[in-house]
Amino acid sequence: MQFDDVRIFAAAVDAGSFTAAAEKLLLSKQFVSRRIASLEASLGVQLLVRNTRKLTVTESGKEFYAHAQRILEDIARAEQAMARRRTELHGTLRISTPMSFGLRHLSPLISEFLTRHPALQLQVILNDRHVDLVGESFDMALRIGEMPDSTLIAKRLGELRMAVCCSPSYRRQHGLPQTPADLPRHDCLLYGREARNGWPFTVDGEPRMIDVRGPLLSNNGEIVRDAAIAGLGIALLPRFIVGEALRSGELVAVLEGHAPRPLPVSAVYPQHRQQSTNLCAFVEFLEARYARMMESLEA
Repeated sequence: MQFDDVRIFAAAVDAGSFTAAAEKLLLSKQFVSRRIASLEASLGVQLLVRNTRKLTVTESGKEFYAHAQRILEDIARAEQAMARRRTELHGTLRISTPMSFGLRHLSPLISEFLTRHPALQLQVILNDRHVDLVGESFDMALRIGEMPDSTLIAKRLGELRMAVCCSPSYRRQHGLPQTPADLPRHDCLLYGREARNGWPFTVDGEPRMIDVRGPLLSNNGEIVRDAAIAGLGIALLPRFIVGEALRSGELVAVLEGHAPRPLPVSAVYPQHRQQSTNLCAFVEFLEARYARMMESLEA
């Protein structure tokens, strides 16, 4: 017995004739007749009584038709499930993201993504250090700042606007720098890897790194922000970290006529992961949502 013969038999019963079943299945009437005859021979029973006007289903045919319907319904459900599996994301995606960025602004996007892909599990690790993606089995990391040359693939998602700021008490005690060149004479609070190389500004239309020093170096922007609020020095931080403190007056803007260069935000992943369906879908989702994310970051 062949499965296609079962499908043809059920179609003939539903249609009421070989001719109508053949038209529905895009087959010839003769082929339909031969396949049902073959099915009856393999089962050893007569399923249909043929005459010139209509088909009559025998008792054996009625019983077999009931079984055939259940089989065809099960097959249809299985095919639908496999079709969904081809389009649905499933499995695990392991991601590293900076703590402040992830806590404040990535969380709603993660929730939206998981709602769209309920068969997928996201493992989101908040960590301000640069994890070893391969050694620690991460599929992807979100990183803020210029990317060094490496074997990793970096997909640039956008940029973060930066702000130079200090507390009113620091301003009263030390005054403010008038140009980026004055910064080396001030206490500066250093954030992230860029701090080791200096602070990036555009001076006279040209990029320039300003060498800075100070009492604090941290890879967490909120620690640097709190130190600035405490009056310990001048900080250069993403606006999403210091925006609220600037609005409340806990911090004041410095060097407003000398905008620091924005920091890029990148999705970084190993070369062997670039064909991952889960990873590609998540990166595309972040790209599509980045403008909305930036609005919330700087609100």
